Parts: sequence; C-alpha cells; structure tokens
Amino acid sequence: MGPPLKLFKNQKYQELKQECVKDSRLFCDPTFLPENDSLFYNRLLPGKVVWKRPQDICDDPRLIVGNISNHQLTQGRLGHKPMVSAFSCLAVQETHWTKTIPNHKEQEWDPQKTDKYAGIFRFRFWHFGEWTEVVIDDLLPTINGDLVFSFSTSMNEFWNALLEKAYAKLLGCYEALDGLTITDIIVDFTGTLAETVDMQKGRYTELVEEKYKLFGELYKTFTKGGLICCSIESPNQEEQEVETDWGLLKGHTYTMTDIRKIRLGERLVEVFSAEKLYMIRLRNPLGRQEWSGPWSEISEEWQQLTAGDRKNLGLVMSDDGEFWMSLEDFCRNFHKLNVCRNVNNPIFGRKELESVLGCWTVDDDPLMNRSGGCYNNRDTFLQNPQYIFTVPEDGHKVIMSLQQKDLRTYRRMGRPDNYIIGFELFKVEMNRKFRLHHLYIQERAGTSTYIDTRTVFLSKYLKKGNYVLVPTMFQHGRTSEFLLRIFSEVPVQLRELTLDMPKMSCWNLARGYPKVVTQITVHSAEDLEKKYANETVNPYLVIKCGKEEVRSPVQKNTVHAIFDTQAIFYRRTTDIPIIVQVWNSRKFCDQFLGQVTLDADPSDCRDLKSLYLRKKGGPTAKVKQGHISFKVISSDDLTEL
Repeated sequence: MGPPLKLFKNQKYQELKQECVKDSRLFCDPTFLPENDSLFYNRLLPGKVVWKRPQDICDDPRLIVGNISNHQLTQGRLGHKPMVSAFSCLAVQETHWTKTIPNHKEQEWDPQKTDKYAGIFRFRFWHFGEWTEVVIDDLLPTINGDLVFSFSTSMNEFWNALLEKAYAKLLGCYEALDGLTITDIIVDFTGTLAETVDMQKGRYTELVEEKYKLFGELYKTFTKGGLICCSIESPNQEEQEVETDWGLLKGHTYTMTDIRKIRLGERLVEVFSAEKLYMIRLRNPLGRQEWSGPWSEISEEWQQLTAGDRKNLGLVMSDDGEFWMSLEDFCRNFHKLNVCRNVNNPIFGRKELESVLGCWTVDDDPLMNRSGGCYNNRDTFLQNPQYIFTVPEDGHKVIMSLQQKDLRTYRRMGRPDNYIIGFELFKVEMNRKFRLHHLYIQERAGTSTYIDTRTVFLSKYLKKGNYVLVPTMFQHGRTSEFLLRIFSEVPVQLRELTLDMPKMSCWNLARGYPKVVTQITVHSAEDLEKKYANETVNPYLVIKCGKEEVRSPVQKNTVHAIFDTQAIFYRRTTDIPIIVQVWNSRKFCDQFLGQVTLDADPSDCRDLKSLYLRKKGGPTAKVKQGHISFKVISSDDLTEL
C-alpha cells in the first residue's frame, strides 16, 4: 500500500471524467482556466495565444508514442530549459515516470473509443512531503498553431506538455516555473533527495581514491533507481550552448542513462592495457551534439570492439544523443553533478530517510519563540527549532536537506518567492535529551550555504555520535514552514528536541528534582599504563553520574588516545560526583586503567584541566599511570547549557 495521496483542490479524476463522458463533453478545468492568469502573474504574452486541444493541433494525438525515453524534447518559444532536462531525466527510470504519470495506458487516447475521451488528465507530484494528484484539462497554449512551452519532436506526443501544465497549475501559473532548478523539478516529480556535487572542488581528476569513491556512489544511486544529470558551466550568457573541443555544450544538462564497471577478458586487457573499465553513458535530451572524444562512436577505442564485444560488455546505445565516456573523461569535462537519490522505500527494513515537518514561529515568550535567525544572531540563534540524530558508526555519509514552503502561489500578493534559509550542525553530548541553550563545548560540525533557494543541503561524512541540526532563516522573527530530510545508509533516528530541561513529575520530585546541570568533555587520555612492551592497549571511556553512564568509542592500539567525548548530567546535588574511568578493551575481559572523581561544582573553573588517573576509591585513591585532559562546566541554571 502506497503513501496517502492528497487531491489538489479536492478534484477527483474518476468522478470528473465519468461526468464528462456521461454528458458527452470535454473537460474544462474551472480552477485553471485557459486565460492569461494561468500563464503569467501580471504581464501579457506578445502575440495572440490560443488554447488548443491536442486533436486540434495534430492528427492521431497520443500521450506517449512508443518508448517514453526515445524522443527528443524541446523547450519551445517560452519553455523553461530546466524543465526539458528534468523530463529527460525522469524518462530514464520507469519506476519514477509511471508514478508521476499514473495509469498512463488508461489515460491514453483510443481512436476506437473516442466517445470515452473526456479531455482530462491527472499527474502526481511530491509536493512538500506529500504525494499530490493534480487534474487538468488538455487545453494547451499555442501561438500560430505551435505550442508555446515544451513539446516533443514526435509531433503527436503530448505527455511532457500536459505534465508541464499540471506542474504549472500546482505552482500557480506557467511563470512560476521560472527560477526553478533542475533538482527542484526532479524532486517534485519523484520525491528523491537531491545533492549537488562540485566536480572541480572534489578534485576527482587528481585524487584517484576520491574518483573511485564517487563512481561507487553514482553506481549505487543509479542501480537503486536514482536519477543523475551533469552539466558544464558557462562563464557568461554568450557562451551558453557553445560547443567544447570535444563536442559537449556549455550550460547544457546531460542525463545519465547507464553506468558500468566492466571486467575485461584476456584479449581486451591487451588492447586497453587495463583489467577494468569504469564507464558512464550520457544522453543529450535534444538528441544532438554528442561527445567526440575517447569512446565516442568514431573513436579508436570503439572501433577496437566487435559487435559481440559491445553486447557482452553492455556498451550499447539505444537512443539518439546517447554516448559512452570513461570515468576519467567524465570527471575531467563536467563541472556540476546533480545526484537525486531514490529514498521512497526502506531498504531491507532499514529506514534510510528520516523526515520531519516543522515551522519557524514567533512568540512573546522567549522560551516558546522558534524563529531566532542565523548563527550571526548569537543571542537568539538557539531559539530556532532543534533536531537531534545519532550516527551509530564512524565514516557514514549523511545528506541533510532543508526545504522551505514554496511561496510562489503568493507572488501576486507581493510576497517573496523564497526566504534566505540555511542550517547549522553541532556535535553534542552522547546523552543529550534537552534543547541547547548555549554553545560552550559543542563542536560546530558543519554549516549549509545561506541562500534564497527553495532547498539547501549539506553532505558530510560524520563520526559516531549525536548531532543537533538547527534550521534557520537568515533573519529572525519571521514565520514559515519547512521540511527537514536526512538520508544515511544507517538509521539515524531523527527526533525534535522540544523540552528545555527535565519535566517536573511526582517521580523526580520524590527522588529529588535536579538542581545542577553539568557538561563534561574528555579531550584525551595520555601516557596510559602498558605492562608489556608488545601489549596492545585499546582504550575507551566510561563517564558515570549516579546510575547514568556514557561510553565512548574504542580507540585502537594507543596509549595516547584522543576522545573528545561529551556528556551532560542533571544532578540533584554536587554530592553525586562525576566519575571518568579509562578501560582497555580486550577479547575476554576488559582491563581497568584508572579513573578521576569530580565534584563539578558550579563555582569551579571552566578551563581545560588535566588530572592523574587513580585507582577506584574516590579522589584520594592511589595514583596510577596516565592522566586525562578534560573540561567541565556546571551551572545551577538548568537552561544555561
């Protein structure tokens, strides 16, 4: 059973179609009339616009002619270039376009059943976290008989023109499509999670390991149903669509249609002096201007392969405008890569995507205000919504995406399209349960760009631990909704931090309500005990306060371990000490290496300290070898930390 479906303007496709068929009339959508307001916000199109149905434009109209991916698409007189690229990308994966164009065969024209045709179509979009069905009529804007916006070179095919109309209706009008990026459009068509990769910043042509890591990610994304496209930057408008020395077009988007890691046989190993080929197939949606470098159709490499070789290796081209190129040439020639991951379904029961709807709100009570502005507003920044997630293992890539509510439908009222948004990421205590109030010891683990686009993202490899993400608008004191999504191949358990401190309850009042909050960061444990010269020491920390404890990751084979492990405790009294123990992880029985005992009084110095390890038994126990460096901050204000 799929996700719940929202009906845009509460229009029910089947009911509307049946009414039209019963009355022998063609549907005319009262919510998106064939007039200027459906085209633009407040300007007129030069020339006389006539809204025509497909049967008035050509003979034998079709929704889809043959294979959806086989035809070239054109942006038209007033078409939107990113739309054409997004259409081409959508057509690569059947699982995506059949979701966007539901029951396409049932919607197709049938020359044998013209009495059943009602001039009504439906399309589905992923709109701010919900799959939304949009119903339209088939009246399309034309000038002199030609479609004004996108069309197919197969002149009786209309899926892209109708899909574009439905998308324009969802956003308010055709002009609302201006300014959308290709990733915005693909995300709305598919519900994928987009990431933009700067190929030059990644230095993939110089760093061999990074290049093959990129290939691995692209291969995994593509084989899981993701969509990938790439482009070459043009420094100015004059160089848009200018051809490079190798036949590629600047400022033009190419779609990835296949990716292969190929192990060569003995004969081909000698021919290419390599055991493996890392190959990528791209397609120009305009069906022209193909790659003319190595592995192009007329290249020496291609001529070395027989027809049988090409088939066996899978190096085939099924559409006009398709071409193969090596990973090396791919990294060398393209500047920007848009990777849209398919995150709609759990993989083997594991949830790879976490998402939550939230909002920035204004309230007179500072503790309830949730619109604190960006990181520059230090006094109010942490009043923003806060979300915590856990990375259970080191070295996993986490993609964070923040999308604001699209305001295009309000443009006629003078509201801006987008606010400037961004977010900050902090590594926090391993047992953090309550909101951050001040940033004393937390590591600033990342920051997104701050820009007035619909979506900002950040992609990082994170260490094991807890992280708090703070979504913000650049200016404080504004209200808006947002959608936060986090993708990782390991579950991260995203949840919002709503409480400022422990709740008052009969239970904690009976036990004693906390009076002191204490943060501790253990930076390092050094010069640890090693009984034998060849002994392996794998140290880890256990930080205790009463019955609560926090355990750090194990550091491998070192007597000088860097931990930077953080913990926070809410204590009834400073008589309950904080104990930091150092242990050696061993196969059968872990070895105790020493501990320190801390009163952690609010009056204590907050600077970095160093203490020798001692045996068990309190602060006066016998000293052992080794010492730890740490910082402790205590406060009797439970909302200070």
